[in-house]
Amino acid sequence: MRISLTPAIRRAGLPLIAVAGLAATALVIAPTAQAQQPAGAAQPVHTQRACAIPARAGDMACKALRVTSGTVHAARTATVTPASANAATPTGYGPTDLRAAYGLTAASAANGAGETIAIVDAYDDPNAAADLAKYRTYYGLTACTVANGCFKKVSQTGSTTSLPTADSGWAEEISLDLDMASAICPKCNILLVEATSPTMANLGKSVNEAVTLGAKFVSNSYGGSESSSDTSYDSSYFNHPGVAITVSAGDAGYGAEYPAASKYVTSVGGTALSKSTNARGWTESVWSTSSTEGTGSGCSAYDAKPTWQTDTGCARRTISDVSAVADPATGVAVYDSYGVTAGWYTFGGTSVASPLIAGVYAVAGTPSAGSYPASFPYAHKTALNDVTTGSNGSCSGSYLCTGKAGYDGPTGLGTPIGTTAFTG
Repeated sequence: MRISLTPAIRRAGLPLIAVAGLAATALVIAPTAQAQQPAGAAQPVHTQRACAIPARAGDMACKALRVTSGTVHAARTATVTPASANAATPTGYGPTDLRAAYGLTAASAANGAGETIAIVDAYDDPNAAADLAKYRTYYGLTACTVANGCFKKVSQTGSTTSLPTADSGWAEEISLDLDMASAICPKCNILLVEATSPTMANLGKSVNEAVTLGAKFVSNSYGGSESSSDTSYDSSYFNHPGVAITVSAGDAGYGAEYPAASKYVTSVGGTALSKSTNARGWTESVWSTSSTEGTGSGCSAYDAKPTWQTDTGCARRTISDVSAVADPATGVAVYDSYGVTAGWYTFGGTSVASPLIAGVYAVAGTPSAGSYPASFPYAHKTALNDVTTGSNGSCSGSYLCTGKAGYDGPTGLGTPIGTTAFTG
């Protein structure tokens, strides 16, 4: 049986009976009061999870964090207040920012034509196509619609008409995922596969359906606690040679999650991304807002270490492989309208990073038959921005929770410099 626990609870080392009691009781903690800030000063960012903490053992949670107040992109002094959490114009990073930060020139961004990125999420977003159109129109991206064959939405069985129950929280996740795939690979087709519910079995069947329908790039922005069933899930749902499968590393700080721990996927950690006067024009550090909010990382309890991963601090699979922006304080712009006031929101979480990296793989081109794209970055380590500062918690092996030169758990081998590291 899989018990869905946060990494904070796992690190506490509670006995199983105590854990079971916690699992049965949902605690909602209000944000703490902040000291009064000088006028014009950056305000601490507060967020809200898009998806509720799973009520049932074995369910997955999406990794989208919506900014509800605070200053995002302090250099821009864009302050979000509760009354203006949605806006008429974006405050977060858009496609031009993201492509510039990760070395995707106008020429490389034009690649990806004919490729299909699949987005796997739970439940239905009735407004997915319309919200995607708003995002792409605002940023001047070419239309991606059902009518022109660019966008398609199906259930986990491939049906376009018999879709799951709608859910406003997962709809936010869907909007985020579709927008990030569009931002990085505007020429790609997009396939949205909606699972009936957020169980690993249904989400896994959705991954299989995405591959059956021809997607060579599949993004998964969800996760939960590991279990002894994970190795069977690996073989049933994630062992797809020739397909790049990306998974969010988690948003609760240091601690391993599944399916990010699968040896067959590219596990994607999170960074804080800020503009800079350096040669790159950008700087990044490990994303960590607090002891309970930040990118995931750590050692899998069940999954074997893939042959291309050679760090010595974990006997089994280490999370992460690569990373991208995830800090809500340096978050991205998303258009969403289902279950909320229609408008622009700022989002963070490793839900940003997973579809972003899937987009980079897609721009790089179709993986070779029989290959495992998770291995590609390990063959091109110098073609990544090494993230060497920041920490997402406390751990016995410092590199597992601290940014350092070379490989580290929170950011893996680093963030994209163009597509070289994502090419077989």
